[in-house]
Amino acid sequence: METHVHAAETAENSIGPDPSLLIVDDDGPFLRRLARALEGRGFVVDVAESVAEGIAKSKTNPPKYAVVDLRLGDGNGLDVIAAIRQQREDTKTIVLTGYGNIATAVTAVKLGALDYLAKPADADDIYHALIQRPGEKADVPENPMSADRVRWEHIQRVYEMCERNVSETARRLNMHRRTLQRILAKRAPK
Repeated sequence: METHVHAAETAENSIGPDPSLLIVDDDGPFLRRLARALEGRGFVVDVAESVAEGIAKSKTNPPKYAVVDLRLGDGNGLDVIAAIRQQREDTKTIVLTGYGNIATAVTAVKLGALDYLAKPADADDIYHALIQRPGEKADVPENPMSADRVRWEHIQRVYEMCERNVSETARRLNMHRRTLQRILAKRAPK
């Protein structure tokens, strides 16, 4: 029992006196798992499944910590981050996304995000990103995505944005349609 109490005290010291955390993600099962995992690490968690709900909750109870998915069903998670920053400037925010790119990472950091994690990020990665001290650098991932995987993820993102229209996706990627069809027919690279 003493080790459990000691672990809780250590988590509280890492988190600080205000453990409020808002998680905004439209993937319900992921959201609930992450909320449970971070509650177990000492946070007081509130959840939202949309941009509108995230903005509303940030206005009524601005959190000390936030984990925000970039692409939500009703808009962009950056709007939630901006709303949080208007209410509380000291919020430590982490951006989650399955579709990482440099432009959105830069925008997220300019809006005050501490870190930018690619999905699927686990609760440990998110916890460590939230409690890192200013100036601390995150560890380099043990298994970073290969260049082929990053390319494949980008193609998939554009394909989904084009509502799975091969011709429009090929045009936007400046790629021959048949080449794109061959890529889409293959499995995701490791």
